[in-house]
Parts: sequence; structure tokens; C-alpha cells
Amino acid sequence: MGSVAVACRLQGHTVTGSDGPVYEPMRSVLANAGIERFEGYDATRLLALCPDLTVIGNAISRGNEELEFVLDNRWPYSSMAELVGRLFIDRNTSIVCAGTHGKTTTSSITAWLLEHAGFQPGYLIGGVPQNFEYGCRPVSADIHNTRAGVFVSEGDEYDTAFFDKRSKFVHYRPTIAIVNNLEFDHADIFSSVEAIITSFKQMIRVIPQSGVALVNADDDNALATTENAHCTVETVGLSLDATWCIDDVQELGGTTIWNVKHAGSNYGTFSLPMPGIHNVRNATMAIAATFHAGLSREEQQQAMPLFSPPKRRLEELGLWNGATVIDDFAHHPTAIELTLRALRQKYPSARLHVVFEPRSNTTTRNFFQHELASCFAGATTVCLGPVNRPERYAPEERLDTDRLMHEIKLQGIEAIGLDAALASDKEWGRVVIEHLVSRVHPGDVLAILSNGDVGGLRRLLIAG
Repeated sequence: MGSVAVACRLQGHTVTGSDGPVYEPMRSVLANAGIERFEGYDATRLLALCPDLTVIGNAISRGNEELEFVLDNRWPYSSMAELVGRLFIDRNTSIVCAGTHGKTTTSSITAWLLEHAGFQPGYLIGGVPQNFEYGCRPVSADIHNTRAGVFVSEGDEYDTAFFDKRSKFVHYRPTIAIVNNLEFDHADIFSSVEAIITSFKQMIRVIPQSGVALVNADDDNALATTENAHCTVETVGLSLDATWCIDDVQELGGTTIWNVKHAGSNYGTFSLPMPGIHNVRNATMAIAATFHAGLSREEQQQAMPLFSPPKRRLEELGLWNGATVIDDFAHHPTAIELTLRALRQKYPSARLHVVFEPRSNTTTRNFFQHELASCFAGATTVCLGPVNRPERYAPEERLDTDRLMHEIKLQGIEAIGLDAALASDKEWGRVVIEHLVSRVHPGDVLAILSNGDVGGLRRLLIAG
């Protein structure tokens, strides 16, 4: 919401907003963009502001004071996704990067390839892209930009708003859609993986006949989303039958080099300054998407080595006790496994210590009890943070952290669990440091895996 607010401001709109506490870096981003922000909700204040349009985030529920005022007075309102589709995408070519994992990285690479080639694309990226100043911006209106307008969006499958339970990506009306992978996630929204497939099929259904769906050749769930598609379908992956085939992957520390074959013929060799086969797939999806948007192979090859990964994607925060501290957003078992593989590629001789926070609506429950026990292979130490807001679930529905630690220990990994009573302590990262100080040594790697604050651990480590 904050990034979209900045993009609206860049278009010349006056933007204000109500929310709970806003933290850095978004606090400064909004202030620097000239956006007035109010903490808390006040219908009287909203009446005085009298906006032309109220954009309602999907965290807002019935009973909210300002929402009820908008409904009672029949003021015009919109979801964020609907606003993006109408205000930023409209008639531009729309590239939607979707999938359970890799959306932020794939959309960031796609936008960067286009930017480097002079397209000046618009984009909406959920993370913090380091090749750009903001997380969202409109398509450039520069009269010197002779390229066709292209908008790249991170295609979120989460629901749109209290009044619209469709996935956000349906509103982005893709011309080119990427389905990078598909697994069960978002247990608070979807009842099964079949329900997620159905939602992705809705997105595929609105691609025009002249458009294209790019789908993971190695993922049966992803392939199922394009059944009965009315557009061209191309596959991307390690399969020899893939339309865009990943071949001859060379893992060189923090850099990965690979070859791409297109429709059976050699397309080109690419170099990405990121480790991990999952990032090779993300980048190859971006290559295929931008090919259909008009980029040449040479333009793609020149831009790829200059890509800077988004924040919290294998991001090096600094040193602590002589160990390299890595921050990554991984919070799903598959993402954790792939992240640890990538770290072993980049730091092959280092001991690896992992701090994982069960925080998402899926990992706090026992859906992935077995999968979480088997995704930390290669780690020396796993420190398991307390389950976030455990009171939401009955004990039989909740992630069993004692069982999880026992199963991790059976693999020869030292497992450390934190007392569940710490779950409400915002500074429980202090307790993690007490456990790690005698275990982490110079030359080691300390990886923080979470989509949350990890009890303030990041700040405490870097401050130390």
C-alpha cells in the first residue's frame, strides 16, 4: 500500500492514508514523497479530507470506523489491486509474475531487464528492489521513450479486499503471465492446493489470445493452471522438452552461469549475481517474459550481471562475531530448502547457523510439520523462534515445536527451541543471541529466515 501510494503521488495525485504504526524504511519513504499519514482511524478526519477515492487495503475489515463511514455515505472506494489495474496498467502491456515462491525476485529481474534496455517500465514489486528507487512506479510518460508501455507486477495470489475475495493478480489483466511454481500456502485463505490452482486458472483465463502464459515445466501443479488456456502456453525449466530449457548450470560461488535453449535451439548464455538453481529459474522466466515484450538476447545478456537482488533475498547484513549475517524472506519449507542450498553454493566451507521464525499463517499451524523437519539439511545449528500468536489455534492444530526440534536433532543438527512464553515479547531476539554467542564463530554464516521481525534480532545483531 505504501509503495502504491508513492506511485500515485508521482502521478500528481494528493495522497493521505490511515494505518497503524508505520516503521522504517516506509515511514521515511512516505514522508519524502510528501504523503500525509495518520496513525489510527477517525471518521471525522476522513470527512474533513473528503477524498475523491478511498483505497481499502485487504487488512481492513468490517467494523473499521473509516470503512463504515465510507459505506454509510456511499463514497467511491476501490481495492488496491483494482486501483493498480485501472490507474497504472490499463492499456499497457501487463507482465504478471506469479507463483508460491520467487515472485519478488522474478518481477525485480523482469523490471530491471526492461529498464536497462530503455523501456522505462512501470512496476509493482512487493519487496524493496535495489535497482530502483521505489517499490512501485507508473509507466514513464517521457516523450523520448519510444518503447511500448510495459507494466510489471508481482502477482500476489492473496485475496483482494473484504469485498472481493479473488486473488489480486486477476485485476492486473496479464498480457504475459508467469506461473513460477505452485504449492499449498496461505492457509488462512485457501483450503487446499486445488483451491489455489483454481485461483491461478482465473488469472490464466483473462490472458488475451495474443498473450502468453509461461509456466514451470517441472511443476505439475503449475502446469495444471494452464489447462484449457486460450493463449499460447510456453514452458520454462530443466525438462529437455521445455520451450525455454535451462541447461549447463555452473555454480560459481555468488554467481551462477547457465545456458538457455529456446524451442530446441541455443538462445544464449547468461550470468546472474545470485546463487541457487531457483534464482536461475526466476531469471529464465524473466528472460522469456521480456523476449515476448520485445527485448533482444543481447539486451538481456548485458543487463543480467548488473542486477541487484531485492532486500531480504540472500541479503548480507554485515558481520557478527566474525560471522556473515544473511537475511532472507524464506518462510515456506521449499523456500527454506532452496535458500540453504544457495548459501552452501556461495559459502561452501562455512558452518551454517539458521534462525527460523514460524510466523506465517501456514507455518504456525501443523500443515508442514513433516516438511519443516526435513528442509534444514546442511545446517550446523537451527534455532527455532516461538510460534507467532499461538493462541489463534487449538494445540492439535498448532505447529508442534518440540516434535520439530526432536526430528531435526535426529538428522545430526543441533536444534535450539525458545520458550513459547516469549511469543509476546517483541525483543525475544535477545534470547537467540544468548544461545548463539557460544556457537557462532568467525567465518561462519548466520541465516535469518522469516517474513517478520524475528524478535528484533536483525537490529540487535547489526547494532552489536
